[in-house]
Amino acid sequence: MKKTLEVMGMVCPFPLVEAKEAIKELHTGDELEVQFDCTQGTESIPRWAVEDGHEVTAYDQIGEAAWTITIKKK
Repeated sequence: MKKTLEVMGMVCPFPLVEAKEAIKELHTGDELEVQFDCTQGTESIPRWAVEDGHEVTAYDQIGEAAWTITIKKK
């Protein structure tokens, strides 16, 4: 299963906070795609994912200041 979390326009650290909450609802092996436009999130979201034991399976810039990151739950 893949869940999309769209947090465009949210100021940091809220995209990270929302991602942490959203991943709790998923099962092991499920993926969470986070769409965000907060620059700090480009470092904080993947760092949290790896530190928490999840796998970052995709990370793309989708606009001048917008990104999408896909995290596979451990």
